[in-house]
Amino acid sequence: MPELMDGLLRLADGMFNGVSTGSVLLLSALGLAIVFGLMGVINMAHGELMMLGAYTTYVVQNGFKLLGEQWFEFYIFFALIAAFLVTAVVGFVLERGVIRFLYGRPLETLLATWGVSLILQQFVRSVSWVMIIGIAVFSLLFFGGLWLLTLRLAQTENWQRVRTWFLVVMLPLSAAIATTVGLVLGQTYKLAVTKPWFGARNVDVSSPKWLRGGITIGIQLPYTRLFIIVLTIACVVGIYLFLQRSPWGLRIRAVTQNRTMSACLGIPTEKVDALTFALGSGLAGIAGCAVSFLGSVGPNTGQNYIVDTFMVVVVGGVGKLVGSIVAALALGTTNYLLGSGTLALLFKPIQPLFDLFTLFATTSMAKVLLFALIVTFLQFKPGGMFPQKGRTVDA
Repeated sequence: MPELMDGLLRLADGMFNGVSTGSVLLLSALGLAIVFGLMGVINMAHGELMMLGAYTTYVVQNGFKLLGEQWFEFYIFFALIAAFLVTAVVGFVLERGVIRFLYGRPLETLLATWGVSLILQQFVRSVSWVMIIGIAVFSLLFFGGLWLLTLRLAQTENWQRVRTWFLVVMLPLSAAIATTVGLVLGQTYKLAVTKPWFGARNVDVSSPKWLRGGITIGIQLPYTRLFIIVLTIACVVGIYLFLQRSPWGLRIRAVTQNRTMSACLGIPTEKVDALTFALGSGLAGIAGCAVSFLGSVGPNTGQNYIVDTFMVVVVGGVGKLVGSIVAALALGTTNYLLGSGTLALLFKPIQPLFDLFTLFATTSMAKVLLFALIVTFLQFKPGGMFPQKGRTVDA
């Protein structure tokens, strides 16, 4: 009897940790599922958007520390909003500046967003006041000049020629002036403006007091993981209500089903794409905020989740919210039960199974078995658990 109770408690503990791990995967996969399902964009920078959300949480935390202990207890709610807004703006700029030129070419989007992910990683390592001032000067000169030129000459016959000459001349000139300003500031103020804000080392995010500790009911339920589960449920409900009850949610679902017909009916598909990409990026920021409470935050934080996130989207079914939920919980739970050795201990009386699961009772070997199971599953269900239906799929 004691052995049975011990086994049940171990299984319950493994299930809870698996569900909490699956919640993190689901939170990170929500945005990617929407973007991938609507636009067919393979966004390899999704993990870096999570990383930006985590760093935004770190910055907000430091800001609230300066306000005093009583304010620090509530910083997490402001951090969630800030992480969503920051990553949503970055996602909007990314969609308008890069992605919209690559629709219908998934391999090109993969390469382009992979390059963006490397840029964002290096940006976080190197960002300083000199870099920020240089980017601001470049943007003011180049984009400000282009905007003024558009206002004055957009209706003239020579507009295309003037714009081409402006781009050829002003682009290197703006870059040269911005670089010169950065060098002058660096020589003048040295360490004060050239020191990186974050650097290559990981940084730590502290939880408020009310998120420390946990509930003990035979097993330990940390408050942090309970908060992540509640946050995931809130995000899922919010996304469901947005997609099902709001006008823009209806437009997103229409474009997902049939882009051509939606455009014929007057739906602004370009605005839908921009809004969807911004929304998916904002959700990645919220996921990064949640991830920051589970460990230290570094430039490579997003790389730890991007593969698992794509697995959730593919196994669940592209563009299917319910599929992402089921796949995230299933993969998270299976991965934890295998990697933690819980399954091996449960099958200890059965020696062949015990030896088999012991072989996979490490993080890397559990991933190997999980990938093998996913490959086998996709042989029978290539569209995932909940395959997409509609004219787009039939075509």
